[in-house]
Amino acid sequence: MSGRRAILLIVIIALAACAPASGEEPNERAVLASTELLTEPATPAPALEKAPVREAPAEPARAPLFAYAGELTQGGWIRGKAPLGAASVRLGERELALDAKGEFFAAFDRDAGTQEVLVATLEDGREVRDNLTISPREWNIQRINLAKRAGGSSASFMARRRPELDKIWDARTAEADSDGWSQDFVWPVTGRISGHFGRQRIYRGEPGSYHSGIDIAVPSGTPFVAPASGLVTLASRREFSLEGQIIIIDHGAGLNSAFIHLSDIAVSEGDFVEQGQLLGRIGSSGRATGPHLHWSLKWHDTRLDPYLFVGPMP
Repeated sequence: MSGRRAILLIVIIALAACAPASGEEPNERAVLASTELLTEPATPAPALEKAPVREAPAEPARAPLFAYAGELTQGGWIRGKAPLGAASVRLGERELALDAKGEFFAAFDRDAGTQEVLVATLEDGREVRDNLTISPREWNIQRINLAKRAGGSSASFMARRRPELDKIWDARTAEADSDGWSQDFVWPVTGRISGHFGRQRIYRGEPGSYHSGIDIAVPSGTPFVAPASGLVTLASRREFSLEGQIIIIDHGAGLNSAFIHLSDIAVSEGDFVEQGQLLGRIGSSGRATGPHLHWSLKWHDTRLDPYLFVGPMP
């Protein structure tokens, strides 16, 4: 007989011996005791060990970077976005204007060197630098075996010229609130390109002024439009001594367009024009050998190649 059955038999005999007489209530304590004897004690479950919590390794913080695109060449430009947390940005030593999105415009002179640097100063004082490589260009240089014309302009000419230069200077440094600089520029008129940006004559080793814009030869009276939006900062129907009738539009961020040798003007100073809006009609006013539109672009005191803003003529 197994040990468990023997214990059970003993308990039954004991209960029978303790059974009450007929009519008596059973002893509750005896029943409880018998129940406790018949129930095997539960074996406590082993305590589970908690696995140690392992934290994922923290990713290294990424350094803030510039983002930009454009024409990194002499006479070219870029549009970009400053690194996150930038308080200010400069190209070399020139401070750049940042819009509400942290975007900016910058450009490179016709005679710019091959290296430039973008510098962002973050709000915590750190600096982020991006070195730019500016590709050189081969310019149309004509070497003339003649001496450059001696002497300067006459006093009477300069008396008329100085006020004109002052008006042009004021118009090109107006710093209007415009976002035309962020647009993809369009051709103001289509036609034969008769003069390219940057061409220059050198007289017996002495350089003359280079061509500061692009010439588009079309018949007189041909209408032309705004290549990008902006504020009209100069619109003179009174002919300037060299430029003739002239319009200057400020596209914002230090970028502006000038249109000269016009025969008619359709806008006024203080007007805000949209891209593609009629500006006037082409002519040969001022010092011009024939009807054409001379379009020049400047960013502050930097002269730019309009062709690099619009691409091949459609």
